[in-house]
Amino acid sequence: MVRVGIIELQGDFLEHEQILRELGVETVRIKGPNDLRSVDALVIPGGESTVIGRLMVRSGLIDAVRELSRGGMPIMGTCAGAILLAKKVTDRVVGETNQPTLALMDITVVRNYFGRQRDSFIARVRIEDVGEVEAAFIRAPAIVGAEGDARITGFIEHPRVGKVGVSATQRNMIALTFHPEITGDTKVYKYFINLVRK
Repeated sequence: MVRVGIIELQGDFLEHEQILRELGVETVRIKGPNDLRSVDALVIPGGESTVIGRLMVRSGLIDAVRELSRGGMPIMGTCAGAILLAKKVTDRVVGETNQPTLALMDITVVRNYFGRQRDSFIARVRIEDVGEVEAAFIRAPAIVGAEGDARITGFIEHPRVGKVGVSATQRNMIALTFHPEITGDTKVYKYFINLVRK
């Protein structure tokens, strides 16, 4: 059976856990490096990216997750998780964030790209190799650039900011700037689980 770890330091890990279990996947809550020993893949949930990043540094997870990624372990980051995967992060309002990240994907992410909490929305997004998914954008970031073998795989056309990237892949990693766990759309989870089984 596939075992997927979910970072449990902060954020909406419970919703990811519920969907993965409904899909027949065993889940493990990850608080420190030792918890990673028995998992085949990893989910980094939405939440406060700065808080999660600092807690990952404090717990020793930053280096442990980097090592597993280099070894090919599939990793999916949603919303804050996408920010934590990115090598370049800025904020729409404050600019440079200087926050700790895993810096694993060659993507540029801008935090709070669509505005504040009141600017949250749900949209249909077509993602390469996945199909059309229902996505919840809550204080969501956007993917504004990809380099090397990183590829932006999904876009939305937003009435205020125009066309912008909301999903990306690079080797064994997936970054989603939205919350699939909130809408309950399972397509990205099934795609992710298939990556693990390959």
